[in-house]
Amino acid sequence: MAVIAPSLLSADFTRMGEEVREIESAGTQVLHIDIMDGHFVPNLTFGYSMVKALRPITGMVFDVHLMMTDPVNYIENFAKAGSDVITVHTECDSELDKCIDLIHKCGKKAGLSIKPKTSPEALFPYLDMIEHILVMTVEPGFGGQSMMTDCLDKISVIKAECTARGLNIPIMIDGGVNASNVRMAAKAGADMMVAGNAVFGASDRAAAFRELSELSQI
Repeated sequence: MAVIAPSLLSADFTRMGEEVREIESAGTQVLHIDIMDGHFVPNLTFGYSMVKALRPITGMVFDVHLMMTDPVNYIENFAKAGSDVITVHTECDSELDKCIDLIHKCGKKAGLSIKPKTSPEALFPYLDMIEHILVMTVEPGFGGQSMMTDCLDKISVIKAECTARGLNIPIMIDGGVNASNVRMAAKAGADMMVAGNAVFGASDRAAAFRELSELSQI
């Protein structure tokens, strides 16, 4: 069974606190928070203040995804704001080993993400240093896109390399997850799935979350 992580990007921005409490009461354990800088991807989202404001009202794991050109300059502040997992992109301009080291020095779990056009092998030099992997199944920047299902093939490649090294790193996918493809993604080996519109776009968020969780059981 994969863990479903609702994405804050798709929530109602006028009632963030209520949205977070609602999905937590439905059983959500992980909240995915997309941070975009308007440069690495063509969109702007949240800053430290949003993470800090939400931290006191929930015990959910804050999975913070830094879609930023130079994330090393922002890691410390997001860690202080209340992040639990901080993920940066292999395609960013910052030195990845420095990002990972800084995340660990802040006492947080470190993750790496790859875009759809990036080979899974780009992760291999860092597998022994990280605790989380994020495979994008859409081009990052905006919610509501359709899943690029061919990206799911990367999961088996990454898992094979992890197994060969004796590593057990959870692999999350992000992009276009919904009730029609969540089982396929689970069968492909995804351990965690980000769901945006499929949860927050539903009139009954709790029911939508439970449906996705049940469908992910294989």
